[in-house]
Amino acid sequence: METDSMESSTRSVQSDEIHHNATFHFSSTKSHGAAASPAVVTNIVGPTATSVYELLECPVCTCSMYPPIHQCHNGHTLCSTCKVRVHNRCPTCRQELGDIRCLALEKVAESLELPCKFYNLGCPEIFPYYSKLKHESLCNFRPYGCPYAGSECGVVGDIPFLVSHLRDDHKVDMHAGSTFNHRYVKSNPREVENATWMLTVFHCFGQYFCLHFEAFQLGMGPVYMAFLRFMGDEEEARSYSYSLEVGGSGRKLTWEGTPRSIRDSHRKVRDSNDGLIIQRNMALFFSGGDRKELKLRVTGKIWKEQHSPDSGLFMPNLSS
Repeated sequence: METDSMESSTRSVQSDEIHHNATFHFSSTKSHGAAASPAVVTNIVGPTATSVYELLECPVCTCSMYPPIHQCHNGHTLCSTCKVRVHNRCPTCRQELGDIRCLALEKVAESLELPCKFYNLGCPEIFPYYSKLKHESLCNFRPYGCPYAGSECGVVGDIPFLVSHLRDDHKVDMHAGSTFNHRYVKSNPREVENATWMLTVFHCFGQYFCLHFEAFQLGMGPVYMAFLRFMGDEEEARSYSYSLEVGGSGRKLTWEGTPRSIRDSHRKVRDSNDGLIIQRNMALFFSGGDRKELKLRVTGKIWKEQHSPDSGLFMPNLSS
């Protein structure tokens, strides 16, 4: 398969964070019995448990409150972060907040045990109230951010949804197979602006991979870079390897590495130089001719490392 990449100047997604006001999208939901209840409270069950948990929701940011929990003279509560945001005025009754701690509510929080908020995506874990937040920031079941590098896209969801989103909304090419062959053409290689292209999403070994190619300034000179990201978590990404090759005029450069998880932003991978980097002079040499036009052909393959029980080593599996 061969595609011609059109020039475009874009900005990349610069954060992996999933904010509270982001919209979650999932291809399916799962029921996990008791873990699917909105809250499990020590010695408190049923609707009362839900009511107690709602008491710990900040009325300003709607996030769970953690000590110090503040209250006004009328008993309205809010979190310490929002206390600064509302300029020390109660958002409910507009009275001055002062420095009153709601020790009773903090004590109630200590007795709570709650399911991970990603229980509907498959996480079965239940945590004490004060451990839950840390777990959720690292939970393997938390949604992924859109890996498209061509725009500031805030869509999040599970992998099947994001694959459909990339195909339908970003018009990304989809390719079944573990090998690829792309050609990148630039009419004026002397001008290199920060630009990103997501060429293709590959489906092989039952997984999805994103191939990136971009041009940017590195130090005093422009470079071109290609790298692969895995649509899944970092631990599973280590089961795969890939190679990239670019060349011309009887010379070639090759790169072999492990794809990075889309938990790492495209910008983070780029800034770590974790991929095939081609200096401009070398890229022009590969292009041949009068060097007034850049013509790079990037080829590559993806394979799965198979563990050998006899040797304790990983052996490559090149079939898709």
